[in-house]
Amino acid sequence: MTTHKLSLITLACLTSFNALSAQESELEHITVYQKQNHVVLNSGLATKSDMSLMETPAPIVVVDQELINSQGVDNLQDLARNISGVTQAGNNYGIGDNLVIRGLGANYTYDGMYGGAGLGNTFNPTRSLTNVEAVEVLKGPATGLYGMGSAGGVINLIEKKPQFEAKHSVQAEVGQWNTYSLAVDSTDAITDNLAYRVNAKTARSDGYRDLKDDRDEIYSSLKYVFDDKQDIMLSAAYIKDAIAVDSIGHPIRIFNAESVGGKTASQVTGDDLVNDQSLAGLQLTQAQRQQLADSLAISDGLTPYTFGHNGIISPMAKDNKGEELRFKLTHNYYLTHDLFLNQQLQYRNYESSFARQTGAYNYVYWNRRGVINADPRAPLVIDDVLYPFAARRQEYRQVEANEKSWQYFADLRYDFSLGDIDNELLVNANYEDRDVRFTQYSIWDKDYILKDKNGDTTYQGSLPYIFDIRTPNWGEGQFSDYDPLKTSNYNKKVQAWGVGLQHVAYIHDTFTTRVGFAYNEITQKYEHFGVDARYRASAAAATPEASTSDNGLTYNLGATYKPSDDISLFINHSKGRTAYSVLGSVKGNEADREDAQSLSTDLGIRMKGFDDQLLASLVVFDTARTNLEYANPDYDEATSPASVPQSYFDGEEQTRGVELDLNAYLNEQWKVNINGVYQDARDKKNPNSSSFDTRQKGVPYVTASTWVTYSAQWFELTEPLKISAGVKYVDDRSTNSSSFGIPDGYVASYTVYDAALSYNTEQWGIQLNLNNLFNKVYYSKAMFLGGMPGEERNAKLTLSYKL
Repeated sequence: MTTHKLSLITLACLTSFNALSAQESELEHITVYQKQNHVVLNSGLATKSDMSLMETPAPIVVVDQELINSQGVDNLQDLARNISGVTQAGNNYGIGDNLVIRGLGANYTYDGMYGGAGLGNTFNPTRSLTNVEAVEVLKGPATGLYGMGSAGGVINLIEKKPQFEAKHSVQAEVGQWNTYSLAVDSTDAITDNLAYRVNAKTARSDGYRDLKDDRDEIYSSLKYVFDDKQDIMLSAAYIKDAIAVDSIGHPIRIFNAESVGGKTASQVTGDDLVNDQSLAGLQLTQAQRQQLADSLAISDGLTPYTFGHNGIISPMAKDNKGEELRFKLTHNYYLTHDLFLNQQLQYRNYESSFARQTGAYNYVYWNRRGVINADPRAPLVIDDVLYPFAARRQEYRQVEANEKSWQYFADLRYDFSLGDIDNELLVNANYEDRDVRFTQYSIWDKDYILKDKNGDTTYQGSLPYIFDIRTPNWGEGQFSDYDPLKTSNYNKKVQAWGVGLQHVAYIHDTFTTRVGFAYNEITQKYEHFGVDARYRASAAAATPEASTSDNGLTYNLGATYKPSDDISLFINHSKGRTAYSVLGSVKGNEADREDAQSLSTDLGIRMKGFDDQLLASLVVFDTARTNLEYANPDYDEATSPASVPQSYFDGEEQTRGVELDLNAYLNEQWKVNINGVYQDARDKKNPNSSSFDTRQKGVPYVTASTWVTYSAQWFELTEPLKISAGVKYVDDRSTNSSSFGIPDGYVASYTVYDAALSYNTEQWGIQLNLNNLFNKVYYSKAMFLGGMPGEERNAKLTLSYKL
């Protein structure tokens, strides 16, 4: 065997399970801020291989702990700035991380094991970095290595592990908006073979715009090393949090320029806002039409209405209260010098409950399907009084949800040589079981009316209208006072298993090939327990559990060519599979949807320099989620023969672009992280829709970020003083919605500058982070029909002490 033959230490690093004895080194990663041979190391858990990044035919980015600490970030949403192509989803309801990779869905894992789904507003916690020492992102589908996966890729959080060397620390933080936290981290050997780690944190914040965040978390683990061949680790995590929910942010006023001949909101007069000639829509007086015109600003119908620090967050909305419990057993066994087995078994239980506002639409003017101001999509008029800033069609949803999951992974690695070619053969198997229980109640304002078959009203919402979104009036009492309807009530199970084979060959230190194939099967089961008959009579009665199953092959094909030690070229093509909808219903017949698939092609170049202390990559990619369902417009349930399909399955969501990532430790003074992406994320799902081949909501064309740290001896200090500065640019993001009359809606681009100052000795440290230095007013996320205001200028002070 040559240099690619794995030792126990290296292999443990690659699988990120860190089965190290007291004398063995800590986990190594591609890192921005450490020295010789720490910038260019192994691709680690991302490929479950011994390949260095220069040899890896796959787009991978790693963020290390020092960069995380220097930026003072404690969650994934803030960390995303360091990874090209990772952005907020375009329909973020203010709950959970909701990150997308290349405009498509992302898998969240802890050391490769399931860490909660990216399902918008359910089962998607805001993941803390308290117990995380590095974050790896593998872009593109990875079903063969990780089982049921998302099209965009995998965001893997590498957790802190027990060490046999004593390390104990305390950390306190204070900041804006009554923000504070206290954390302790302790690890040591109990015996020569047994080590522990306990990491706990409590944090509180009133939050910008009163978006409160309370979190208590504790992580514990025990690692037992039998000998130099075998170890086990038992770990547990408990997280309890309560995070305020803002589902709306700042909404866009619904003014449709096309309805007035393309005039902008600032150009129209009352004479332009004509009534519906058929008298089918709301009829306004000339004075009321002029009142509407006078209320308009140039941004209406295009960008969010600016409320300053305010927002439409009702007291009836309740925090998203989450509670997570995880247990994991990890086993590493070096069967022979060339054969290694890793097994992981995990149980996870996540509960969440919240009440959120999902609708509050300010309709100004819209000719919809030939009817102007069709009620209730119209300005609000009560007793001949016009309320131009009123919000209509309000809905509140109260959710109780619980997800239990079991997951098992087994990876068997065999390393061998054929002639002068080193080979790695990985055989893996995985099983996953998710069990979801979901109940939802809804209340509405008076615009929501239900009628029976005779046309008689059986239900009407009782929430009061918001007369002015700038200074909202709220309904009194509790959610239950407004006659809620049970609108969802089901149990969904998703079971998936798969087997895979991956082969890596190192050919003359010039070529590396990676070929992987996997077969997986996904079974979905759905049981409906009945909803309120007034809401949907056809679904009022419970129905027995229905089941559907689909299976198929996935693959990963890649090759790298190294013309020199400092340059490599790679190509990668992969296919993945996942359940079309983890929460969707199942009929148990031919109407059930096929599993969604994904395809990705990458062509990249990597370069290193400064004695291996700089690593840069440039990747051109084409990634798509394929075989998506859309309705057949020629299908009629009552009259169509069996030969006419109800749905087609050739729709897709596709993103093409180019990514740049550069990490460098230039010298003792300068450390640099640069990343950026140009991407065009398109919705190509339904060719019969007017929104076919439009931009994906919320996905910017361009994002770019830089973080630079300068260390130097200042004054008479015994240790270097570090000064960091960063800039982040995010392009405009589409909120297009033809169905709501704002097809050209968008959230504007922004540039934000941050800085940090830190000083650390062997025992204690102090750090000041300054965010949004120039107090930029901007929107950090694109919401459903608006934008989430980004935080104003703020500061955070961190104090740490090592015992």
